[in-house]
Amino acid sequence: MTPPNPTRPVPTLDIQGLRITLPGTARPVLDGIDLTVAAGETVALVGESGSGKSITSRSALRLLPPGAVTEGSVNVAGDDVLTMNADRLRTVRAGTVAMVFQDPRASVNPLRRIGDFLTESVTLTKAMTPLEATARAGELLRAVGLDESVLRKYPGQVSGGMLQRVVIAAALMGDPALLLADEPTTALDVTSQAEVVALLAGLRARFGTGLLFVTHDLDLAAAISDRVYVMYAGRIAESGPAEALFVHPRHPYTAALLASTPRMDGSRGRLAAIERQSPDLRQELRGCAFAARCPLATEVCDRRVPLPVAAPGRPGHLAACHHSDRLEGSAVDAR
Repeated sequence: MTPPNPTRPVPTLDIQGLRITLPGTARPVLDGIDLTVAAGETVALVGESGSGKSITSRSALRLLPPGAVTEGSVNVAGDDVLTMNADRLRTVRAGTVAMVFQDPRASVNPLRRIGDFLTESVTLTKAMTPLEATARAGELLRAVGLDESVLRKYPGQVSGGMLQRVVIAAALMGDPALLLADEPTTALDVTSQAEVVALLAGLRARFGTGLLFVTHDLDLAAAISDRVYVMYAGRIAESGPAEALFVHPRHPYTAALLASTPRMDGSRGRLAAIERQSPDLRQELRGCAFAARCPLATEVCDRRVPLPVAAPGRPGHLAACHHSDRLEGSAVDAR
């Protein structure tokens, strides 16, 4: 665990050595995750389905599966949510951290007006009076590009893109220090996706909120994030500034994800694919989790778990790979 540095501001989110084990599994679902989000910073968490992205983000709210056993720490604004009592955790969930989920229609009650949805949490916790909450809701609706008439509507009377804007406004009602966006564009059309991504970026800049953006879409991650963490089988495979990571990948998994991303200016024909499946949670891992699918794998990859190593001249760009130096100067590196 990295010791605190009194000369640096406290990160909005600071996950250190997070290990989560679930009943009936042969290995941890998260295995030693280190991740930080500074105030006003956007960090993307990318990877295939099942890599551990969602449970990593939800750990900031201690929303963990039943029977989960945890090690390490998840500090939000300096307080460890894994060890705090129920009253303190309720306060964190009510105001310090907010979450935007994949499907906006699953987040709202279709039988209640949108105004009630927006104001309920802050009035129940007595953080605001009903009049203050309504005024705040109107302000945030304008901030997300809607008008106050939406307050009187029911969820079924607005489009999916508009409703996702409402959910984002609801997440900002308590003025959170950290916003967790768990694939918030998955249920939207392409045009609405672009609008929501631009909206999140603008709100981050306007309110100074730290943003953890969970996605499997590398292009979205590149468009919105300052830094990126690439996850595979419950571990961080690579992390670093977005531009450096996407232009100069240092892990074969990152390179494979980039190669399999469809592009308008790319070559015609069948897209590249990563052969075989990701490891089953019932399968113990002794070495590199990606070894069975990696074209660079050697005997050491099966025997020893690789530690994160910085790229030459790029101390903030880390890759957990025994052969990351072999990607330097490659065809992928020259993209």
